[in-house]
Amino acid sequence: MSSTSSDLHLSAAELAAWLRLALTPGVGNSTARRLLTRFGSPQAVLAQTHSALQDCASSAQATALSSLPPDRDKVLYRTQAWLQARDQGMAHALVTLGDPRYPPALLQTEDPPLMLYVAGPSRWLEQPTPLVDHRRALAIVGSRNPTPQGDANAHQFGQALASQGWCVVSGMALGIDAAAHQGALQAPRSDQACTVAVLGTGLDVIYPRRHTALAQQIAAHGLLLSEYPLGTPPLAPNFPKRNRLISGLSAGTLVVEAALASGSLITARMAAEQGREVFAIPGSIHAPQSKGCHALLRQGAKLVETVQDMLDELLPWPNAAASASASVPTQTAATPTAATAEHPLLTALGFDPMGLDQLQALTGWDTAALQAWLLEQELDGQVARLPGGLFQRLVRS
Repeated sequence: MSSTSSDLHLSAAELAAWLRLALTPGVGNSTARRLLTRFGSPQAVLAQTHSALQDCASSAQATALSSLPPDRDKVLYRTQAWLQARDQGMAHALVTLGDPRYPPALLQTEDPPLMLYVAGPSRWLEQPTPLVDHRRALAIVGSRNPTPQGDANAHQFGQALASQGWCVVSGMALGIDAAAHQGALQAPRSDQACTVAVLGTGLDVIYPRRHTALAQQIAAHGLLLSEYPLGTPPLAPNFPKRNRLISGLSAGTLVVEAALASGSLITARMAAEQGREVFAIPGSIHAPQSKGCHALLRQGAKLVETVQDMLDELLPWPNAAASASASVPTQTAATPTAATAEHPLLTALGFDPMGLDQLQALTGWDTAALQAWLLEQELDGQVARLPGGLFQRLVRS
């Protein structure tokens, strides 16, 4: 028998049992999954005797399951109110293990979450199909402090992928994450989520707060997703942990820019461990934001200059990526076109950050003329002004 939208809503008793199982101190996802495999449902688990529970749990865990978690009633009330909220075609859902909407790819990752809190268009949340098809999803992650070119690359790749029917998955952090989401949101609308943001907080706690408007846009045209209960604040350990979901929901992970000590490299490592593809965009040898990408490339990540480079790896049939019309350049595709070659100053500036003195030494132009030219190029979107008095040439699709 096929599921209907009414079958997807948990009853009050089911919701209370799921929350109690998830919130019981000392009972993690792994133990909870064993208990569910053995007894079938949270209600059945909670109905067992202490000795029966010890078939799958320790004595301390069995004792803990015999009493209500201290915050269960508060969380239950908050979750019920949140699930009932509806606003102009948007809805909230709690997707549990065994729900037909639960992404199957997450079951193959380490420590699959018991529940996913999801916000998005009701027409998607009320369908008995997986929320995300990882075969058509790609993660884009990177630095919270990207260079202007890195920010532009993330936006362009996000828009190009979403335009071709791919779902862009990221973490809604500052920098590369936000640019990728914003690019995907600017793609033509389709009948599926153009982007998914995996949060490291409860879905009712937007972090960073400046991304409140971005979160609303994603919920309107994509999905917001979290494994953490409502009200969970931004806690440092939760963000690296959620990265396994970003990579697990995706066929591959693209790192646009990343320092050597970067959470993006954690996501890339998790992607590799999950058997997913890892892609990296190379950058300037002088930019700290490129060091992590270069390390990934040395470790076997696939070098990416265009969207086509990724699709050639991900689409299994010959010439299947031929429809990928968008060829997104990066700063490493530095062969000047006829248009850029017309002005020798752009050629002299190259694609690495450069100071005014260095550019003056290369070109022989006087300071006033150079400053006027750089301002003109900056206003035209061809050059970005960086901290420290540096300038960098930009490539835009």
